[in-house]
Amino acid sequence: LGLCCRDGTGVPQDDREAARLFRRAANKGHVDAQCELAYCVQFGNGVPLDHDEAARLYRHAAEQGNPVRQFSLGNCYRHGKDVPQDDREAARLFRRAANKGHVDAQCELAYCVQFGNGVPLDHDEAARLYRRAAEQGNPLAQYDLGQCYGQGRGVPKDDREAVHLYSLVAEQGHAEALFNLGVLCEEGRGVPTDDREAARFYGLAADQ
Repeated sequence: LGLCCRDGTGVPQDDREAARLFRRAANKGHVDAQCELAYCVQFGNGVPLDHDEAARLYRHAAEQGNPVRQFSLGNCYRHGKDVPQDDREAARLFRRAANKGHVDAQCELAYCVQFGNGVPLDHDEAARLYRRAAEQGNPLAQYDLGQCYGQGRGVPKDDREAVHLYSLVAEQGHAEALFNLGVLCEEGRGVPTDDREAARFYGLAADQ
């Protein structure tokens, strides 16, 4: 019923009533309701804005194994948003969510591992994590995995595979991927040298 009130489905839209119902369910241990209430409190939807309470609710839901909230709380710790900035705690939460198949968490954990943020630096693990997320269609992971292949970081250097991955993301208007395709075409890496095609990619990148 809280979701119906929030979305105005079958009843008048009412953020205050939605938050009240979410709180009742959250107090009984309903994890999804804790998540919904945290969102209400975080953005002041139907209740006074309270970042501290939002973080507490996210933390409680994360501790009960909700991968979406583990990822959300990980981002809070990574950026110091409503909680003290803590790369180690962020990486721990990203890993818990990633192990449950959360694609964005896999990508964020890969970033942590790639740069040693809160965890030991490990290019091989970063590439594996990027691949897991890339295979599920995450465009950021596809781009970052393309960089791994282009630079030989965590995987054997393979310009052709880099071109393939950049092309997947370029179709979605990713400026850096388009620019990198231009460089590879201009230098003949992974594809035949083609100055005209390189210029086209540079132009598309500039238009983004």
